[in-house]
Amino acid sequence: MAVALRFERFLWALPVAYAIHIPEEFLAGFPAWMTLHMQARMDDRGFLLNNLLFMCILLGLSAWASRSRSAISAFLFMSWASGNLFWNFIFHLVTTLMADSYSPGLVSATLLYYPIAIWVSVLGVRSGRIGAAGLVGAHSLGAGLMLFVIWSGLWQFRLPWLSPGV
Repeated sequence: MAVALRFERFLWALPVAYAIHIPEEFLAGFPAWMTLHMQARMDDRGFLLNNLLFMCILLGLSAWASRSRSAISAFLFMSWASGNLFWNFIFHLVTTLMADSYSPGLVSATLLYYPIAIWVSVLGVRSGRIGAAGLVGAHSLGAGLMLFVIWSGLWQFRLPWLSPGV
């Protein structure tokens, strides 16, 4: 007997993928790579604090969306997850091409983030937890969140926990 994947269960694959991605980035030197190739100031401490905060938000939204049947829980979860994972895959792909150098995190983003984010999106629509228009809106909001985090944290505001010596 085949077991159907449910949105409320499979969405937990996104925090697991994120937990795999963080060490790949960190151990391959993502903060130093960003400083060298993207002229963004980032240190290891800021990287770890930022990812801890983002993981806590993802886990909270995952718990809510897995227990609730509300459309808003699915929408907010998909918004955050798309910015944190799907659009992060796009970020790693684009920065690899821009720098002509492996962006630490590209492997897990390609092998995990992209396919899992797509499948969670499909399951969310199939389950009726989010409609196609809501999904487009969630992914658009997620893109905006990702762009804001990149712009504000790495280049514009030079947040103290991301920017050494500022």
